[in-house]
Amino acid sequence: MRDNLTAVAAALAIGAASFGAHASDVKVGGKMYMDLTDKTDKVGGNKTDATGYGVDVPRFYLSVDGKLDDVWSMNFTTDFKYSSSDGKSQPFVKKAYVQAKLDPLFVLRAGSADMPWIPFVEGVYGFRYVEPTTTDRLGLGNSADWGLHAGGSDSMFDYAVSIVNGAGYSNVSSRSKRMDFEGRADVKPFDGLTLAAGFYNGKLGQDHEVTAADNTASRYDGLISYVGNGLRFGGEYFSAKNFSKTAVLSGPEDKADGYSFWASYDITDIITVFGRYDDAKPSKDLAPNVKVKYYNAGVQYVAAKGISLALAYKGNKTDTGSSATDKKTDEVGIFGEFKF
Repeated sequence: MRDNLTAVAAALAIGAASFGAHASDVKVGGKMYMDLTDKTDKVGGNKTDATGYGVDVPRFYLSVDGKLDDVWSMNFTTDFKYSSSDGKSQPFVKKAYVQAKLDPLFVLRAGSADMPWIPFVEGVYGFRYVEPTTTDRLGLGNSADWGLHAGGSDSMFDYAVSIVNGAGYSNVSSRSKRMDFEGRADVKPFDGLTLAAGFYNGKLGQDHEVTAADNTASRYDGLISYVGNGLRFGGEYFSAKNFSKTAVLSGPEDKADGYSFWASYDITDIITVFGRYDDAKPSKDLAPNVKVKYYNAGVQYVAAKGISLALAYKGNKTDTGSSATDKKTDEVGIFGEFKF
């Protein structure tokens, strides 16, 4: 673990020094999500070892941005994930790309960069540090991947497309017989309102020369949101097919769909109340009786620039159709986002 941390620190230092020697503008940043909570986890009505008090650091990002000129720039971002439930942690590369901003409507990135859908929804939702968005939480998409990424925006229109390896940012050298595609387009008919649609299609990096993938993964997404006058509310819907390595490789095929609604209101400049509700069927063909519901509610306090704290409750319930295997998790505590 110490060797890994040393390697990450060295990479950031070398990257910053290299950028500093050639770039006109260099920025080093960081972001950490942390929580101190009391969790009650039950299966079949009985508490599991995941029950109790604990501190988690779900994500810790360190990044270096280097602007070479008005067109060219680079980004290197590491991620550090720790979970008190298993006591394991590991630093790894989240993003590493070179960017060419050829026009406001055409920005090209090569390497591991943000995918079109999940980071976009995170920005609209606004409370990623409390919980990932629904497709991310259910493992039905990647927030970043290796490939070619393009996008652009103006005052009323925004789009992003990616042609990627499909296996996610943690698989640096993933190779397959074809690359995956994800795209998103959104419009803003008037100030504050956003309408968006997204699409994913591919083999999730599993279609190899010797071991072929029999099926194709796909996902359709839709979103509507409004942000203005201290109010933020919206909803996301998804419909996915074969979005797992097993389903893509040899089957059996499976489908999933679900939705998420959220709302928040700024009571003052530093205090915000928020809530969210998700409902999903993660395995409509193989386990049609399984239903997953998630909900949260809380109050956010902006302690200082870059520091947001939330006193929140989160609940997650998986109805399997059998009381012996039903799962329920209740969690309450302090959630925080720290960034510079």
